[in-house]
Amino acid sequence: MAQPPHPGAPRIREITLDADGVPLSALLAEPATKPPRAVVVAIHGGGMRAGYFDSRSRPGLSLLALGAQLGYTVLAVDRPGYGLSLARLPRGQGVTDQAVTLHAALADFAATRDIGAGFFLVAHSNGGKLALAAAADERGRGLIGLDISGLGNRLAVQAHQLPGRGRHGDWRRHWGALRLYPPDAFRLGRALVCPVPAAEALQGPLWPELYPGIAARVRVPVRFTFAEQEQWWLFDEEAIAALRHPLSATRTTVDLQPDAGHNISLGWAARTYHLRALGFLEECLLAKDAAPPGTRQPSTNHQPEGADDRHADAHRAHTYA
Repeated sequence: MAQPPHPGAPRIREITLDADGVPLSALLAEPATKPPRAVVVAIHGGGMRAGYFDSRSRPGLSLLALGAQLGYTVLAVDRPGYGLSLARLPRGQGVTDQAVTLHAALADFAATRDIGAGFFLVAHSNGGKLALAAAADERGRGLIGLDISGLGNRLAVQAHQLPGRGRHGDWRRHWGALRLYPPDAFRLGRALVCPVPAAEALQGPLWPELYPGIAARVRVPVRFTFAEQEQWWLFDEEAIAALRHPLSATRTTVDLQPDAGHNISLGWAARTYHLRALGFLEECLLAKDAAPPGTRQPSTNHQPEGADDRHADAHRAHTYA
């Protein structure tokens, strides 16, 4: 059964973001002390929902709860074509259009809330494609960084084996060994499963061809994590070299998560992975603070109309535009 939150656990609530007229449903957890150090934007994979990052199978596995406890705001969004946006986008969107929609939603969020040092994207599987596309967009230059799990650029399967419209793919490739997950993870996970939008499914097999052009435009630090039992993507030495090559303009880290299957954030390894992801965020913030004079990114943000001086000071601290 789902484990109840421990006393004093951060409140996690549902909100709706306005992405230029497209409603995006999301889950939000905020720290008890304000302002937040930054906003962690969690982006789910294909055929799931934002709750992927809020595992209730055991205390401590939720990224939303952990991030808020450590002083971050955590915003887990339903990608375009999922949740509330399904009515407006029944076919979903391709990855470039998803990036436009996400930036509009984040601008809506930043207009009324303190975002500390800015936005840091934690993304899983197909959500990693969106994270990279968002960073490749000109507005993505202000992101703090990206932490991506369950995504490569060389498939370990044939294209027709990928999850898509009307097919979820081999469930064993999503999960790996059952011992890697709390017993309740599979029962609770059923509530997260939903159809992959048609536009996303059609574009899925094209990712190896799309990746180099998108990655070449990324200018913020990127960390990739492959689960020990990742079965959708190759992560041998040759595949890792091919993954890094188009990202030569930025810092890139590639890590292996032991004792984990593809759905890391639903497994026993979730807390370990989330702590590592937030550690990478701290490294990105440190690099900004310690940058030589003249190389630090100037703030490109403006306070929301009607904000008080205290709110304006906080907004000057971040670099998201």
